[in-house]
Amino acid sequence: MQNDTILLEVKNLNKTFPVKKEKLYAVSDVSFSLKKGECLGIVGESGCGKSTVARMIAGIIPVSGGEVLLEGEAYMNLKGSEKRRFRRNIQMVFQDPLSSFSPRMKVGTYLMESRRNFDGISKENGLKEARKLLLEVGLPEDFVNRYPHELSGGQLQRVAIARAISIQPKLLICDEATGALDVSIQNQIAKLLVKLVEEKQISCLFIGHDLALVRSVSQRIAVMYLGRIVEILESETLAAKAVHPYTKMLLGSVFDVYCDQNEEIAAAKGEPPSPLEVQKGCAFAGRCNWCREKCKEELPLLQEIEPGHKVACFQFMK
Repeated sequence: MQNDTILLEVKNLNKTFPVKKEKLYAVSDVSFSLKKGECLGIVGESGCGKSTVARMIAGIIPVSGGEVLLEGEAYMNLKGSEKRRFRRNIQMVFQDPLSSFSPRMKVGTYLMESRRNFDGISKENGLKEARKLLLEVGLPEDFVNRYPHELSGGQLQRVAIARAISIQPKLLICDEATGALDVSIQNQIAKLLVKLVEEKQISCLFIGHDLALVRSVSQRIAVMYLGRIVEILESETLAAKAVHPYTKMLLGSVFDVYCDQNEEIAAAKGEPPSPLEVQKGCAFAGRCNWCREKCKEELPLLQEIEPGHKVACFQFMK
């Protein structure tokens, strides 16, 4: 159960990458907050910047501008022991679990590594905790003696989640954590994450492109397009209250088994603009059916249109 205490604050986050003599604008002025015990989903097309946001928050890549605060403390520029202290507060689960494992390291060794590194526990106690962690994520205790190649993709992802929660982080970031798995396994992992977040009161950022899956895991959803958040709203109201043209386009792309088979699917027109160019107006203007001249000249800012619902679109600005 979430409370009203803010755990994470992201303020005007920016990221550019050098591309020859140009700059690629991967993330532009992204701002949001996350409460303790809350799960926020971030969705968008491939290349929209959602994984870049996750990696900046985790401290994997440096920020180009903006600020990230955990419990009110800025941590991006910490050094030495202070940086190490903060490292345990934010843990990440990646899309491909196999690439996170050493093929020569047993699962038990992998699971005890973080606790031994941060807390200095003995190998014996570490192995006991590894067995408990395996049970928590629905795996047999004897998996401590298995090697990564002996496990399926879903089992490996459960082990990756177990390792992430082993040091009791305050924030868990799942970057396309179910993207490489079969649909049935995706749902199992999603249910496991929901259970762990509720039981351990961990806040969670769930990055994905499957709207239905992200919605089932998250309390709120942030929709990103070309490096910017264009809409944030409650997951429960996504289908009924989403208003941004891009969010509606994403919703229209979700397969519905009960849909009218004769109804033609509305395809988005045009192509996304190049991230190498600074956008003068709304980045979605060229693909939007509502587009006005103002949209091509001015950038719409994210504004609250009702409690808990923000959108960056001139159509809905007061």
